[in-house]
Amino acid sequence: MPEISRFYGIIIKMFFIQGEHNPPHFHAEYGSDKAQFDLNTLEIIKGSLPNTAHFLVKQWAKLHQAELKTIWDTQEFKEIEPWE
Repeated sequence: MPEISRFYGIIIKMFFIQGEHNPPHFHAEYGSDKAQFDLNTLEIIKGSLPNTAHFLVKQWAKLHQAELKTIWDTQEFKEIEPWE
């Protein structure tokens, strides 16, 4: 699963096989904690993260939601800027 971004110890990844991995989502990992975030709602659909990591991922995803959706739709890998 390609890594799209990394910030504050959080790794963002996305699978590129739409038909097998709906709804559209991305994966976030922080230490041993893992979660999947829906691209449309930015809510966790599977797993969990500590509160601070959850907040940072959600804020980062709000800034880059259009880019994330484009990656999902085109299936073309692109790195996205980390949280600054």
